[in-house]
Amino acid sequence: MEQTSCACPPGLGPDGECCSQGCAMCTQEGFQAQRSQLLGLLVSGSLEGFESVLDWLLSWEVLSREDYESLSLLGQPLSLLARRLLDTVWSKGAWGCEQLITAVQEAQADSRNPEPHGCWDPHSPHAARELQSHRPAIIRRLYGHVEGVLGLAQEQGFISQYECDAIRLPIFTSSQRARRLLDLASVKANGLAAFLLRHAQELPVPTALPFEAAPCQKYMSKLRTTVAAQSRFLSTYDGAENLCLEDIYTDSVLGVRTDVGSAGPLQKSPATLGLGELFHPHGHLNEDADTVLVVGEAGSGKSTLLQRLHSLWAAGRDFQEFLFVFPFSCRQLQRLDRPLSVRTLLFEHCCSPDVGQQDVLRFLLDHPDRVLLTFDGLDEFRFRFTDRERHCSPNDPTSIQNLLFNLLQGNLLKDARKVLTSRPDAVSALLRRYVRAELSLEGFSEEGIEMYMRKHHREPGVADCLLRLLRATSALRGLCRLPVFSWMVSKCHRELLQPGGGSPKTTTDMYLLILQHFLLHSSSPDQAAHGPGPGFLRGRLPSLLHLGCLALRGLGTCCYVFSAKQLQAAQVGPEDISLGFLVPAKGQGVRGGSAPLEFLHVTFQCFFAAFYLVLSADMPPTSLRHLFGCRRPSSSPLARLLPTLCIQRSEGPEGGVAAWLREAEPHNLQITAAFVAGLLSREHRSLLAECQASGKALLRRHACARWYLARSLRQHFHSIPPAVPGEAKSVHALPGFLWLIRSLYEMQEEQLAREAVRGLSVGHLKLTFCGVGPAECAALAFVLRHLRRPVALQLDYNSVGDIGVEQLLPCLGVCKALYLRDNDISDRGICKLIEHALSCEQLQKLALFNNRLTDDCTHSMAKLLACKRNFLALRLGNNHITAVGAAVLAQGLRSNSSLQFLGFWGNRVGDQGAQALAEVLGDHQSLKWLSLVGNNIGSVGAQALALMLERNMVLEELCLEENHLQDEGVCSLAKALKRNSSLKVLKLSNNRVTYLGAEALLQALERNDTILEVWC
Repeated sequence: MEQTSCACPPGLGPDGECCSQGCAMCTQEGFQAQRSQLLGLLVSGSLEGFESVLDWLLSWEVLSREDYESLSLLGQPLSLLARRLLDTVWSKGAWGCEQLITAVQEAQADSRNPEPHGCWDPHSPHAARELQSHRPAIIRRLYGHVEGVLGLAQEQGFISQYECDAIRLPIFTSSQRARRLLDLASVKANGLAAFLLRHAQELPVPTALPFEAAPCQKYMSKLRTTVAAQSRFLSTYDGAENLCLEDIYTDSVLGVRTDVGSAGPLQKSPATLGLGELFHPHGHLNEDADTVLVVGEAGSGKSTLLQRLHSLWAAGRDFQEFLFVFPFSCRQLQRLDRPLSVRTLLFEHCCSPDVGQQDVLRFLLDHPDRVLLTFDGLDEFRFRFTDRERHCSPNDPTSIQNLLFNLLQGNLLKDARKVLTSRPDAVSALLRRYVRAELSLEGFSEEGIEMYMRKHHREPGVADCLLRLLRATSALRGLCRLPVFSWMVSKCHRELLQPGGGSPKTTTDMYLLILQHFLLHSSSPDQAAHGPGPGFLRGRLPSLLHLGCLALRGLGTCCYVFSAKQLQAAQVGPEDISLGFLVPAKGQGVRGGSAPLEFLHVTFQCFFAAFYLVLSADMPPTSLRHLFGCRRPSSSPLARLLPTLCIQRSEGPEGGVAAWLREAEPHNLQITAAFVAGLLSREHRSLLAECQASGKALLRRHACARWYLARSLRQHFHSIPPAVPGEAKSVHALPGFLWLIRSLYEMQEEQLAREAVRGLSVGHLKLTFCGVGPAECAALAFVLRHLRRPVALQLDYNSVGDIGVEQLLPCLGVCKALYLRDNDISDRGICKLIEHALSCEQLQKLALFNNRLTDDCTHSMAKLLACKRNFLALRLGNNHITAVGAAVLAQGLRSNSSLQFLGFWGNRVGDQGAQALAEVLGDHQSLKWLSLVGNNIGSVGAQALALMLERNMVLEELCLEENHLQDEGVCSLAKALKRNSSLKVLKLSNNRVTYLGAEALLQALERNDTILEVWC
């Protein structure tokens, strides 16, 4: 087929428009230059779009039959096939490149136009060739009729039963079945090709796109209505009120998790997204995968984020590239105990079509790229992810876990987008192999906290008073980073704002406050008016223990939705339910009978389980060892140190409690352990003592919890391998370490914290990618401030933020170095840090790259450089510092004689900033390493740095990659090298240096005996 014009797909021609005949894109060189864009077009849709491109190329004989077969291999990643296609077409020359571009455009037009264009001769003597020449149109005509055509062809003896079964395999879409029928006709010489030509001509011409057909349109309308109803009201935290999501939704910080070791240009960080950018190509881990993973700790707002996504789609405001959105809850799915298929999952457990179920399903299977499935709460799914059992048939039933895991892998509904939420600890390395992108939901920013409070309290003055309280209480403000705590503060605003109300400091404090709030609101009006008095908690103890027993049983069996039978087994009655902590389960419950119930949030379930462990008379104190990872105390001398009352075995076996604790998910066990530690703290002892018939029982539990916690910490520290001779001892925190620290913080015992770190001798404590937020910072500071030796604390790639920085200040005195890369810290947080650091003699190094620092914080940094005489390293890369900030820092450097490492890469200091720094550093007597990578420095800045090199005889490494240096500036640097006798490494990669600059450097090296490396 001869093509007389050239048309690039959108985005590939000049200015994003279609190009004209002979444009550079249609040459082999232009084709290679635009390879990445073409690759993106080929893999951006579904496999159907790619196969449509192949159909056009085969019909034009750009591809041979052998080429086509090599590009149609089942099970191969789409990106691999697309790259292979580009290589194949490039080898065909400029004509082949031009035809591919036209084929991409034709395939895009086919997806928008229902009627196939082109006609064929149904009586052609060369039937096989005619089938190939008109392949795209014939495939579209056969769509939806393949089953009938197969029956006729078999009836007339053109194909066998075996061949029919191979084409009918459920893993193929309707279009793929049509393609395989044509492929079969091309190799059979029994008249099948002629039969298909004649019969395809007789089939009705489609007048509408498949999704425009009546069954699909009706189902789309019903599905939107259903999803809109489910997402209208806030379905997290509170079952007592109907809070309109649109009125109170507040965006959380959504960060992109990227491969830290990946090569590529510098990127500004932290890379944060809006919800509408969820499917944009940011930091793809596996471009062939379909699943977007959103991780966040309990209470960070994952469920609410998905609810907002559903609401925006149902209202037609966003995510309209998807025609169908199917929301699922993992805690609900795990309750399905019978095998089910894709059809059953979508139509029986989400939304059922009223008419044309088969037509709707066929469209979903044929166009999976128009489908979005969301799965909320993988951490609440009792089955661990595995890829051992492959299941590819959408019609055959299988277990719910196998169905879910094969959906996530793409074995089912390949190219349908899936969004999966989970707590980080529940995501395995194996699952991450099937993840397209991983996003981290980090809770509210400080601005988000304020917005949330103002949306919840529109009455005059209330929000202002709450915000003043939060600003004055850093611990409470740190907790409010998580939306669940912001909701609690909003809910308990009267208790918090009343005179003498106190301010919660720990997580346990906050949950006891919300417990008091709910109990008061379920009390009689007189009692509620007078507030909680003596014995208030004791009067509700039976109900609280019933809820606690239910909660603990649920944790031990990975159950979060409770049937009437389970409620009865835990003796939970209507009075207990009326307290408000159990609410009707969201999503699909059991049909008929009483609606199943669930706790307000999984953290409430953990809290009540802890309450039961602390106050139940049937619970032996030694069962607490399962919470903190300790084995049963033995007859060793160390075990005999435990108080006698604590190690005595209780009457009878531990029974169900111990079994539940052993079987509970680790992340839930950790939260429960922290609550137990908090409830047993001295702060709350008097409150709980009124519920105990014997004060000794509470003391025994306290002694056990204290001993088990201390022992677990000692075991953790003893597991640290010895230091390499001559090097400082370094350790990366093992799993569970942070939760042990948080449990210790919840107990609020200074003596225990001091004992815990007494034997810790480590020079470098690494906590990167550990989900450290403000609450964890407070716990770390509470413990680490008791260290006897200075430590380098590395907290890179976490969510410390300004609030977390403030929480770290108490332990700054024992830090010799502090690494805070990629922590969303602003000028405000850093200024507070530096103000405190001025009086910390031990602190010598600060690493602050990839944050939100601007020129506004440079005055504080300049003061740090000028005042701290032993300060060694300041790294400020990838922030937003300009020439103004560089000039301010230069003034601080004038009075500094200790700094050895200064990192400025990825800022915007430009020539003026480089001049200001160079002028000061010419006489600096200690700086050994200077990085100005990616700072828009040109020849003027290079000349200033060259003058600095002529005077400075201390600097050993200068990094100037990715700037705008030209030969003029490089020649100036080369001239300086002839006089410099200290520089060992000069990095100039990715600048605008030609052979002239390179030649000048070579000549300079002939007269310089010191320099070891030049990167150019």
